[in-house]
Amino acid sequence: MAEYVIIGNGVAAAGCVEGIRSTDTRGNITVISAEKYPVYSRPLISYYLEGKTTLEKMNYRPEDFYEKNNVKLVYARAESIDRENGKVVLDNGKKLCYDKLCLCTGSSPFVPPFEGLDMVKKQFTFMTVDDTLALEKALTKKSRVLIVGAGLIGLKCAEGIAERVGEITVCDLADRVLSSIYDNDCAAVMQEHLEKHGIRFMLGDTAVKFDKNKACMKSGAEVGFDILVLAVGVRAGTGLAKDAGIEVNRGIVIGKDMSTSVPGIYAAGDCSEGYDSSIGANRVLAILPNAYMQGHAAGVNMAGGQADIKDAIPMNSIGFFGLHSVTAGSYPADAEIVEEKHPGSIRRLYIKDDRLAGYIIIGDVSRAGVYTSLVREKTPLGELDADRLRVAPSLALFGAAVRKKKLGGAV
Repeated sequence: MAEYVIIGNGVAAAGCVEGIRSTDTRGNITVISAEKYPVYSRPLISYYLEGKTTLEKMNYRPEDFYEKNNVKLVYARAESIDRENGKVVLDNGKKLCYDKLCLCTGSSPFVPPFEGLDMVKKQFTFMTVDDTLALEKALTKKSRVLIVGAGLIGLKCAEGIAERVGEITVCDLADRVLSSIYDNDCAAVMQEHLEKHGIRFMLGDTAVKFDKNKACMKSGAEVGFDILVLAVGVRAGTGLAKDAGIEVNRGIVIGKDMSTSVPGIYAAGDCSEGYDSSIGANRVLAILPNAYMQGHAAGVNMAGGQADIKDAIPMNSIGFFGLHSVTAGSYPADAEIVEEKHPGSIRRLYIKDDRLAGYIIIGDVSRAGVYTSLVREKTPLGELDADRLRVAPSLALFGAAVRKKKLGGAV
């Protein structure tokens, strides 16, 4: 029987397990987990702090997931990969043999070498359950919290603790919130909404050094705080791969079948650099749906099946304090912008070469999946009802043949 080993225990790993089992029901699967928890949904950690969920409800799969799939779950940290002998060396000294290996090593917080950071007693990152539990213990109703980073992680942290602390300041060197997701106008809409819920921003400015409970900013300003959250960014978990001689760029380089440069070794999820059809090139797509799809495809291929991902695109579905947003694709500088804007909401479409390159919606996100389908499938817009495209996306945009295909026979 085949020996499958998966390093990592996140969403990509769960997809990999299910991909293997869809093709091989007998082979042995071992999952190596550095965290002491079953696979859980990381985006829910902020909702735990809000009291909207529990640790148990954060599980990504049922309690019997590993048992039902005949998976051996090992709580340990992988230290190295012995390619010549097909073994993974663990931090407890044990070695696990593999025939096929998948790296689902995710990403980790990037913490710049700030001067004086070692003197800050209450400092936290915000990516794991353990990060969340540690932060929760430090919170008080009077806490002054400084969050360095106005990206998704920093803002979800701010939302999660908003009702549990005295004040929150978020700083970022970028001049807008969620700079990797929004353009300037859309970022302004979301920032205004966040400010209404008590979040204070210092944008185009960031901490450069710390003096105990005081941050010295690039602008020369000083910000006092009791709790510091570092959410500057993340780095793909490429260390194991690089040390093993596997090709690495910003992420572990993979083909459309999730294979790496080394036969028998695959990668999936936030650690990998795969094909982004919206730009026609490889890049890291650190989003949950992509992690699962890549993991599942890797598992199928590890077990001898065939699965490619040729249409992956960047997409985000997020919300803050009840205001929801969906984005997908890219925003070319030379694209035509079609916009519908109302107080507190915006719908912006980026059209290039008669195709929807990408979109940003804040507010009413119903039927946004129609836009995502147009981006993913590169559908020529000349074939569609232009007015409906701009205002009310629905399957009615498509011809009868396309609707039949999408709905599995219904017209």
